[in-house]
Amino acid sequence: MPSCMCRVDPARLETESVDPTRAFVKDVKRVIVKVGTAVVTRSDGRLALGRLGALCEQLKELNTQGYEIILVTSGAVGLGRQRLRYRRLVNSSLADLQNPQDDFDGKACAAVGQSSLMALYDVMFSQLDVTSSQLLVTDNEFRDKQFRQQLYEMVESLFSLRVIPIFNENDAVSSRRAPYEDSSGIFWDNDSLAGILATELQADLLFLLSDVEGLYSGPPSDPNSKLIHTYIKEKHEKEITFGDKSRLGRGGMTAKVSAAVSAAYAGIPVVITSGKGTDNIIQVLQGKRIGTLFHQDAHLWNVVKDYSAQEMAVAARECSRRLQSLDSQDRTKILLDIADALEANESLIKTENDADVVAAEEAGYEKSLVSRLTLKPGKISGLAKSIRMLAAMEEPIGRVITRMELADGLILEKTSSPLGVLLIIFESRPDALVQIVSLAIRSGNGVLLKGGKEAKRSNAILHKVITSAIPESVGDKLIGLFTSREEIPDLLKLDDVIDLVIPRGSNKLVSQIKDSTKIPVLGHADGICHVYVDKSANINMAKHIVMDAKIDYPAACNAMETLLIHENFARNGGLSELVEELQSRGVTLLTGPRASVLLNIPVASTFHQEYNSLACTIEIVDDVKAAIEHIHQHGSAHTDCIVTEDSNVAEMFLHQVDSAAVFHNASTRFCDGARFGLGAEVGISTSRIHARGPVGVEGLLTTKWILRGNGQVVDGDHGVSYTHKNLPLQ
Repeated sequence: MPSCMCRVDPARLETESVDPTRAFVKDVKRVIVKVGTAVVTRSDGRLALGRLGALCEQLKELNTQGYEIILVTSGAVGLGRQRLRYRRLVNSSLADLQNPQDDFDGKACAAVGQSSLMALYDVMFSQLDVTSSQLLVTDNEFRDKQFRQQLYEMVESLFSLRVIPIFNENDAVSSRRAPYEDSSGIFWDNDSLAGILATELQADLLFLLSDVEGLYSGPPSDPNSKLIHTYIKEKHEKEITFGDKSRLGRGGMTAKVSAAVSAAYAGIPVVITSGKGTDNIIQVLQGKRIGTLFHQDAHLWNVVKDYSAQEMAVAARECSRRLQSLDSQDRTKILLDIADALEANESLIKTENDADVVAAEEAGYEKSLVSRLTLKPGKISGLAKSIRMLAAMEEPIGRVITRMELADGLILEKTSSPLGVLLIIFESRPDALVQIVSLAIRSGNGVLLKGGKEAKRSNAILHKVITSAIPESVGDKLIGLFTSREEIPDLLKLDDVIDLVIPRGSNKLVSQIKDSTKIPVLGHADGICHVYVDKSANINMAKHIVMDAKIDYPAACNAMETLLIHENFARNGGLSELVEELQSRGVTLLTGPRASVLLNIPVASTFHQEYNSLACTIEIVDDVKAAIEHIHQHGSAHTDCIVTEDSNVAEMFLHQVDSAAVFHNASTRFCDGARFGLGAEVGISTSRIHARGPVGVEGLLTTKWILRGNGQVVDGDHGVSYTHKNLPLQ
């Protein structure tokens, strides 16, 4: 088997990441960006300040790199209407409030909102040391050839000063009336304005920013709709079903497609993509296949094939069979090469992960999600170590489990066998990708991965690094990576190709998947883990275990979420010691009804709460039986622990608590595939069939019966004398 090229060259990766249909971006200098009302405002009509800030930061970055940027913005009418509504509210009587009206003239709204919109852009760009300018235009002005020439010269002058021109249709004085589009118009909205500006100002690329990822084959809310990466008029014009009109602006996607087609056929490439992303413009200019591209030569290209979910699943199965056919030594070498490749590319992986973390923080994700997303120092080396542990394990495939003589000369063996193709849908944690892939390879399975969008860069680089270590004799389609949500419904229909679905994420994610597929699902919805401190517990040991179970990694599913305490500890001071210790470590406490009386701490709304943070619930119980009853009523059958010096009480707890993992005098944090010696885990299962608890290699295997004979036939069992004699394993 060929040796692995462990070091992945960043320059090569960057080249490979340039989609062939986007290669033209290397020559782009002059860019027009049109942002619509649905992007600059929230659903309640107020300005989306965070979104606008991210847009301005992208434009500042491009301005610094020497791009010539023109911004075409909507939003003045919506902003003006919001301000006039507020003014009316302030000056309204009670009768007015009971009979609200919204009969504002659109031109008045535009006049009021335009100055506010431009003031906002001016403030944002000024904070970034960028100068912007306002240019209001109307449809009729473009009928004047001299105006168009002066417009071009003025924009050239602004570019020489590194100023960003901001265009908007001057709706306050526009002579046109609805319906806007007619045979006499030059443009009808800011989308078509952006298109005509792209032609007049000789732009190299036009962005039309929407509130969705691009142009879909149908309404984006329809799970059967597909994102169209490259629009070919002859192919797509009759296939597309448009959804609703824009909730605030004039046109919506229909207007954008019309403007994009016109500009593209005039020789200006156009990309429709989401304006809600923090870096979509920059990624397009890096050659990434983001959004929908309109290009005059698109019909001549051999467009990059979009492999369907079915095709990727079938390819993964074919690759898994080639993997299974390798010698054990060769399969082991693949794992060792992956471990080496991860360590060799640690800095590259860290760079991409840092970008994901920054984007998640700026998007306002919860701290627990950001924590799971972050590849902390030492994480890559730890993952590499786990992979080497897997490689050193006994060969799991084809292991003889039982051996029996059915009849003279007829030997039956029950052997371990790969499941086939796994589908793993996971959120936040890019390290999960590494664990899943290494376990899949060790167990001889193909794997399809769908990670969370918040980890898209981390997942992409990890996938690239790992597949670089897979030999051509197996094929890199052994590991398929999906990057958008629209493939999930198709994947969940493939019960004839995919053998097991393992969701790793929220209760909502797991429940949705279970309700959407016939494929067996393995996983857990919640990690409601308990620590019960019995009356005979050593208080110092209890403190040590409780602190570790809560604080070591609060975002993990095996972290303690509920602390149960024997009522004796409420009387002897032990409860107070535990509470003080938790609070001193920054843990936010809530209580059950009994504990709240003693502690004067707010009562939790529910005991079934997975905090995933430095928070937990405390409740007092009568004894171990009450603790077991509480766990069965409110727990999630994940991991539960008892702290006690009474061995009889401990045995009762260990045998009666119906959870996947039950511990005595040990932190719940030990419930982990690596700590259990499994090398890694694809997740923790609370199912009661197939696999339970941390799922390692064995949980990804099934069995195969192998019968060896010498010409025997059944013939109604007349000629067979069954012995059913157990034989030693060989």
